[in-house]
This record gives sequence, structure tokens and C-alpha cells, in this order.
Amino acid sequence: LEPVLKKAFRKGVAAVALEINCPGGSPVQSALIGNRIRDLAAEHKIPVYAFCEDVAASGGYWLACAADEIFVDPCSISICCTLREDLIEAVAALARQGRFDQLVIESTGISEPMPVAATFDWEFDDGFRLGDIAKLDTLVTVVDASTFLTEVLRGETLAEREMAAADGDGRTIADLLVDQVEFADVLLLNKTDLVDPAHLGTVEATVRRLNPHARLLHTQHGRVDLAEVLDTGRFDPEAAAQSPGWDEEIAMGHTPETEEYGISSMTFRSDRPFHPDRLASVLDRTRKVLRSKGFCWIASRPDIAAIWSQAGPNLVIEPAQYWSTTDIAPGQEIVLIGIRLDRPELTAMLESALLTDDEMAQGAQAWLHYPDPLPAWGATHSHEH
Repeated sequence: LEPVLKKAFRKGVAAVALEINCPGGSPVQSALIGNRIRDLAAEHKIPVYAFCEDVAASGGYWLACAADEIFVDPCSISICCTLREDLIEAVAALARQGRFDQLVIESTGISEPMPVAATFDWEFDDGFRLGDIAKLDTLVTVVDASTFLTEVLRGETLAEREMAAADGDGRTIADLLVDQVEFADVLLLNKTDLVDPAHLGTVEATVRRLNPHARLLHTQHGRVDLAEVLDTGRFDPEAAAQSPGWDEEIAMGHTPETEEYGISSMTFRSDRPFHPDRLASVLDRTRKVLRSKGFCWIASRPDIAAIWSQAGPNLVIEPAQYWSTTDIAPGQEIVLIGIRLDRPELTAMLESALLTDDEMAQGAQAWLHYPDPLPAWGATHSHEH
């Protein structure tokens, strides 16, 4: 670290941020590391902000070191798939000190951004809200341009990669990557030096489809102007309550500029239910769809409005509520994003899964007896791409 600080001082760097790997680390070990960093920071007159990550425990300790003081939080505030109260306590403690202008929270690669945002709005029994003393400013997602498409299409689970947060973590890598992209305010398309222009264009077109509102920047080695990720004011609590871009996609259809790279979208609508057996067959034959989302109507489950959500090869159809309690008529409305989509063919395939006139005339009681190979509610349906 010392040569780094010397070089930073010569170049007039305002502060240094670093991440330290502390396998099996403890608060005491973190304090020792912090003391050494504090000494170096004081010697070279540069503030140092460090996160000491305990890989073994999937946790970490924040160190905020200035020339004459050090703050060591003995609680783990690494973010895994669920947020803990210690994150709120640590951030609140820093905010109350009033010594720091900005706080960067780096979550683990398997965490989801929505719980981070929700943490700032949670209200405790005593009326305390973290958002009252610390404003969430920007959500940043770094996209690996060299592996993103491969990982989305592969469809492996976190457990298969030995990356699961805990036993029973059934999330797929595709679901996780899509969530991280869709909920970001700033997208850093990183490792652009490792891919050719055509591949880069395809990745960029894909993430722009998934999140048309985020600011998208190309980076190499993660280097970015701090003004692009700090104090941007881009986080919008109201917009964060909904997945970005889907309303626009439903209302306006595809955006031509991404067609150059083969990324396009379409919306499928119908006022008829899907025959479950034929829908399962169509799904098994569907290719080139990276992401789809919306609501659907399954004939064998006629009373329930279902949520349709697919990332990569994994599709989940889950019950939302009774159609009778909604303001919309039963039917299908599904946005699909993919690579070189043949819209007429895909539309025809989905239409072939709808009930025919004769089947519609049979009525809902008859529909209940249709063969239904679709997974039970909450299960995941996988298909090739």
C-alpha cells in the first residue's frame, strides 16, 4: 500500500479507496490492519477508505481512515441475498458522525439491488428510517461485457456454481444478472477491451433493452469518473418501485437503434387463455428470447392472473391475484426481448397455444380438466435457447 499512497500523493489524489481480503478475519485483526492504514494515511496525508472483506464468513468490516482518526465497525456489513440490521446500524452510525460526504456500499456479486434500496425506506417500530439521515443517491451495476450474454443464456443456478448464499438458494445466475441490470441507475459496461465491437454492441443493446433509463458508460479495469457514480441524484424512489422500461416497452414497442445488433423486442397480447399443454410445447421450442415479462392467463387455472417472468432459459409463472379483483380483463400481455427475434414466427407460436373457438365455447369448467404439464405455482420451467 505504501508505494500506492506515495504515487497518489505525488499525483495529488484526493483520497484512496481499497478492498482488503481478510480470510477468517476478526474485528481485532481488522483493527490492526486499520491502524496500519491510518499510519500510512497520516504519513502521506491522504484519506484512505477501505473495506476489509472476510471471505470465509461472507462478511466484512468497514474502515474509514483519515490522517488523525480511524473508524472500525466490528459488525459485518457485507450484503448477501438478504440485508441485516447491522447494515442499517453501520450506515446510520457513519451518517450521524457527519464526517463523510459519500458512502459507497459494495455488495457481493450475488446480492440483489432492490433490498439495498428498500433498506433505506424500512421503518422500524420506533419510527426510525435510515433514509431520514442517509439519502440513497445512486445504484451502480458493473456488467462484464466479456461474459454477460453467456451467463444469461447458460441458465445455471448459483448452487451449481457453489455461489449460493445459503441452503435452499434456488436463484439462477440469469435471474440475478437481469435483476442487477434492470434496477440500476448507472450501468458500467466493463472489460470493453476484451471484446470485439460487434460483441460489445450486442451486449450494450441488450442491457439498454433491459434498462433504457440508466446511464450507460463503457469502462476498462473499472475506471470511471467519480462524478458519474457519486452524488448523481439519479435514484428515484418512486421509479424504483417498478422494473424500469417495461411500461415503455408495452406502450411503444421496440426501439429501432438496437436492431443493428440484432436485439429487439415485441409485445404479445391476447384476450384468450393459453392451453397449458400447447403452451408447454411452445416454450420447449422457443429460441433466442433473453428476457420476457408480463402477465398471463392459463386455461387450466382460469381464475388466477399469473405473473410471467423469464431470464435466460428459466421461466417462472406465478399466481398474482384473482382476475375478479383486478382492473383488467383476463388475457395475455407479455414483453419479450431477444436476439434476432422473428416476430411473426414467435407470434404465431404463441397464438397456436391459445384456446380455439371450440375450446372457448367449452367454458372454464371444461378447461380445468385439460392436461397441464406446466410446473406447479412457484416452480421454474427451463427450456433451451
